Amino acid sequence: MNDRTELFTIGQLARRTGLPVKTIRFWSDIDVIPPTGRSTGGYRLYDAEAVARLELVRTLRDLGLDLATVQRILARQSTLADVARVHVRALDTEIRTLQLRRAVLRSIARRNSTTEEMSVMNRLARLSARERQAMIDDFVDRAFAGIEPYEAGARIAEGMRQLPAELPDDPRPEQVDAWLELAELVADPDFSERVRQMAVAGAQPAGERAGPPPYDPAAVIEHAGRALDGGVAPDSAEGRAVLDRIVPPELTAAERVRLADDVAVFSDARVERYWHLLGVLNDRPPFPPQVPTFEWFMAALRASA
Repeated sequence: MNDRTELFTIGQLARRTGLPVKTIRFWSDIDVIPPTGRSTGGYRLYDAEAVARLELVRTLRDLGLDLATVQRILARQSTLADVARVHVRALDTEIRTLQLRRAVLRSIARRNSTTEEMSVMNRLARLSARERQAMIDDFVDRAFAGIEPYEAGARIAEGMRQLPAELPDDPRPEQVDAWLELAELVADPDFSERVRQMAVAGAQPAGERAGPPPYDPAAVIEHAGRALDGGVAPDSAEGRAVLDRIVPPELTAAERVRLADDVAVFSDARVERYWHLLGVLNDRPPFPPQVPTFEWFMAALRASA
């Protein structure tokens, strides 16, 4: 006789699984673990499939499923192989939950978080993929309401929705931090309003406002970026010389102010931070921050006006 044909009493099952006899008996009484047969003395007997079902029930209960749900799961299983497959899926869920808890605890330890922060972090990190996406979608829908699909803002909106389908199975602490910071950003009404201002300005027809003089963003990044790195003050003579390599020296004071105002509409460190956080979550290569460079450019324009 082998494990496939051997039959076990409730006491033997308890010794094999470590579960209390009364627990196994109760689960048997409600047909969660029905007996395979009975001994000549009337004792309930269980086969190897019952052992596997018992282990599965314990795992499902440890995951917080109520017995009614467990019964519905088991009602669809009829073979040891089927039960094993469900067991594997349940264990995968348990492993994922533990990994996420570990990542959250790492972040809490690194942040030296308060009890309130720890509670918020744990709650946000446990959100399902659907709940996380719904949070982001709600923010984007508010910020880009009324923006037509063919407008540039609509393409930006789609990019801002690009959360990964799931956090990684074993998320790095910085990925947990990124999700938590992202959740805080999209819940901030001031941030939503700032993105809304950008979206509306970007969708505004060209004829409805006086457009600023054209400039080359690549030139800003090259020349203003080098000046910023070199500690050149935007209101200095050297700063004016750098500015002249970006925009025509003959620009009027009014044109310079108008250009600075236009650049300010589309330059925001928190919006840039949003894109950075999405990159962390999607495992994209980091990019150098550009907003400080454009802030130097704006300051130089106003200083020269």
